[in-house]
Amino acid sequence: MSVLEKIDSPADLKNISNEELEELASEIRAAVLHKVSNVGGHVGPNLGVTELTIALHKVFNSPVDKFIWDVSHQTYPHKILTGSKNGFTDGHFHDITPYTSQRESEHDFFTVGHTSTSIANALGYAKPRDLTKDKGNIIAVIGDGSISGGLAMEALNNAGDFQGNLIILFNDNQMSIAENHGGLYRNLAELRETNGQAENNFFKTFGLDYKYLENGNDIESLVNLFEEVKDIDHPIVLHIHTEKGRGYQPALENKGSFPLAYAL
Repeated sequence: MSVLEKIDSPADLKNISNEELEELASEIRAAVLHKVSNVGGHVGPNLGVTELTIALHKVFNSPVDKFIWDVSHQTYPHKILTGSKNGFTDGHFHDITPYTSQRESEHDFFTVGHTSTSIANALGYAKPRDLTKDKGNIIAVIGDGSISGGLAMEALNNAGDFQGNLIILFNDNQMSIAENHGGLYRNLAELRETNGQAENNFFKTFGLDYKYLENGNDIESLVNLFEEVKDIDHPIVLHIHTEKGRGYQPALENKGSFPLAYAL
């Protein structure tokens, strides 16, 4: 039996060994590539966040802990782990939506396409959680293609004034759909080059706590980082450097050509 066959919900990850988690990552990548090669879909972004998604579900307790995704084109591994893996098998590709969907899954909270909304949406969950004295971590996932959007900037500004638990997971794969441009991205490069230690830090200007992880495709490092910040009592940015298209050589060699794949 494959590791993926054992996983019907995030709870099934809790007792999986690190060795099995690595095998699970390979199986998820194979499932993603199988589906997109038949019916189209996003390739590079999903392959890059596979380990990140596994580690999130390993450490946190979805849906009590809420993952607020910024774009659905990096959520295929999340969908596979949250009860929709059958939608990545022959004859069932169209049984599920390619987007996050609160109508399909208790682990989804918005239907999103290409946006810069996750931090703002996460704040919209974090504030009432605290007002009602509810529990749970709120995790916003946002990529470098979205962080420069005006709504993301406004939300970061508001997050700097927030007093409760909020985890902003910044997935930095050095790419939007194409190459990134602009002053913000020069600072992100500086942060990567200094292992997050550069004095000039875009996120800290908002008053946000900050941690950097260079190897964002290493499950053990991701698990350790997430365990460190779980149940934190203030907003923090986790700047995680991932590799777009990881595990599929054509996508690695042509990062700008592999945001999407279309079936022939």
